[in-house]
Amino acid sequence: MRDPHSINRRVFLESTAAAAIATGSVLTSGLQVSAADTAASAESVVGTLYSTLSDQQKKSICFDWNHQDEKRGLLRTFVANNWNITKPEINDDFYTDEQRELVTKVFESIVHPAWHERYYQQLEDDAGGFGNEQSIAIFGKPGEGKFELVLTGRHMTLRCDGNSADHVAFGGPIFYGHAPEFNENPKHTDNVFWGQAVEANKLYQMLGGQQQKQAQVAKTPREQSVAFRGTEGGMTGLPVTDMSSDQKEHLQKVLGTLTEMYRTSDQQEAMQCLAKQGGLDACTLSFYTDKDLGKDKVWDNWRLEGPSFVWHYRGAPHVHVWVNVADSADVKTNS
Repeated sequence: MRDPHSINRRVFLESTAAAAIATGSVLTSGLQVSAADTAASAESVVGTLYSTLSDQQKKSICFDWNHQDEKRGLLRTFVANNWNITKPEINDDFYTDEQRELVTKVFESIVHPAWHERYYQQLEDDAGGFGNEQSIAIFGKPGEGKFELVLTGRHMTLRCDGNSADHVAFGGPIFYGHAPEFNENPKHTDNVFWGQAVEANKLYQMLGGQQQKQAQVAKTPREQSVAFRGTEGGMTGLPVTDMSSDQKEHLQKVLGTLTEMYRTSDQQEAMQCLAKQGGLDACTLSFYTDKDLGKDKVWDNWRLEGPSFVWHYRGAPHVHVWVNVADSADVKTNS
């Protein structure tokens, strides 16, 4: 059962956010921006958390900024659909109650308040609640230059970097997913992320016959393959430049739906990276036809891709989403 204290804390955060609306918005998500939704809030909590760690704890979960792992390479940039970056789980006795509260606050600070309940539902379904089967690592030293906290577990890789990681959005590649059932029905009942695919498929229905044929791709690529292709990489699917103005407007809505889950500063950074590489007009949209769960041409697998922008959505047999966004195609992915 979910911790009622955690629910009360979320209610408090959301109520204070609603009371302090700031100016500005991102894309067309429609989510309000709060004064608490700033880059400093989560990173300051990471600093507080780091100051509470004992030397023994630091040996287990803290690493140099450029720490290399024998199997995973540059550990800070690794991403996978189900992994633990360190052994101690958040709910283990390894952490004090205060430290667990701080980790929870970091998580709630990098996820938009409007998405807290849905993310907690995903965690309940996939891991039995926040902190179970999840671990953290801190790279670098908060207050002494670059640092980043990475939160991992089943269907989750999230990062809190305070713009320490150069040229990338979200602190590096991230992952989210959900499996209310491992083999979901074609409607993906109760999947908190399926709404994103619904919006993408609405766009597919807006396409003309020839556009639909161009957008269809016969085989889903390996889902982990989210390295950047650059400007001459042979991206598949329908070029956004071949879309009409109303189609582009809806694609902007799709993009807003994809990014709205995260704090405003991360949304903005992602859009800045995309703009530097040509914006949506430099992207293509692919709908993969080989994994159509309902044989209904509501495409479960699809991808929005640009020179240094990949949002790969795999909906079969359940939702896995791989995200890699940077302002340069020279940035390497470690997955």
